[in-house]
Amino acid sequence: MGMAASQARFLGLTARKTNVEFEGQQINQQRTTLSNQSANYYNDLLGMSVPVPPSVDDYTKTVYTFEDGALTNQITAMIAQTDGTYTVSYLRQWTDDFSVVGASTSIVNADENRSVFKVGATTLRNMSDAITYDIDGTTAYYNYADKQYYTTPDFTAGTVIDTDGKTIKLNSDDEYLNSLSADQVAQLQKEEEEYIKLLEEKYGASDYLVRYVQDTTTGEYNPYFYKLTDLENANYDTNGNSQSNINCYTIGSETKTEEVKAAAGCKIEKDSSGRYINITIPQYDDEGNPIEDTGVTYSLTTSTVTDQAAYEDAMNQYEYEKYEYDQAIQEINSKIEIVQAQDKNLELRLKQLDTEQDAISTEMDAVQKVIEKNTESTFKTFG
Repeated sequence: MGMAASQARFLGLTARKTNVEFEGQQINQQRTTLSNQSANYYNDLLGMSVPVPPSVDDYTKTVYTFEDGALTNQITAMIAQTDGTYTVSYLRQWTDDFSVVGASTSIVNADENRSVFKVGATTLRNMSDAITYDIDGTTAYYNYADKQYYTTPDFTAGTVIDTDGKTIKLNSDDEYLNSLSADQVAQLQKEEEEYIKLLEEKYGASDYLVRYVQDTTTGEYNPYFYKLTDLENANYDTNGNSQSNINCYTIGSETKTEEVKAAAGCKIEKDSSGRYINITIPQYDDEGNPIEDTGVTYSLTTSTVTDQAAYEDAMNQYEYEKYEYDQAIQEINSKIEIVQAQDKNLELRLKQLDTEQDAISTEMDAVQKVIEKNTESTFKTFG
């Protein structure tokens, strides 16, 4: 190899070595950046709060109750007073066996004008309409008070119908009504007036329709009520059959609750362990003040009650937070894996550059020796 060629090769190798060193520096800079990213991700992991499942104990409390005949009372607050008495609030619960409750219904059929409604073959009857009789072609109204039939519903004097020898027929095809005497029908209408009051109090003012269904076990007829506006606003198919849900009601049992607030002058008895065992509630005057030396003592029953709904809500919230936490962990771990894979590739490339630099250094040493020999022989020639 000539002097010029050796020097050119040496310069080329020097440039290549410089490029390798520069690329190595760039890779080290990239690895430092990746290392910082990885450290940030790990810091994010360390800074995350791990969701903690709720404890059922946090939603469990001690409850004191006492019985007063058919009433069950649950104490909600006991506030001690300076005179040694307590101001007590409690919930009073009882079962009302004559209450309007929801019931299931069969399909309702409506006529084209939505003025007549049927369930099966039974026509629903508007309880606001008077039940009338036909007496030889005359519409009559029965008065239970004097056992007479009248031509007007308000039983105005002078409108009594002479029924001697005349045919009296109920103006209804209702199987249940036709099984009743005139007196029983009149009593039924009074009952239905009470039904209407209960229905309007609970479900709002409206006309209410009824049908009576016989209990196959007891033989009794039970009423089923429908709100007229619900019937009118329901969806029906081309045959008049209901396609949407229509509310139906009947008479049944319902638990009712009344809150007694701040009953003053109550006395509470404790046992040796500090547990409440008796409560004495005084009688009160017209102004709500306790009357001295009066009161009834009730035995207190202690139990623990868990607010299951609140506990389940808290558990659902925990499950949601845990899902979000797991998703965040998974996302960060995925990012860390990507950083580690990128760093691994850079590490491999850096090893390749190290190998390449060693090879360049070796070759540069060989070329340097050639140059030195060429220089030495040149000086000898001209020496």
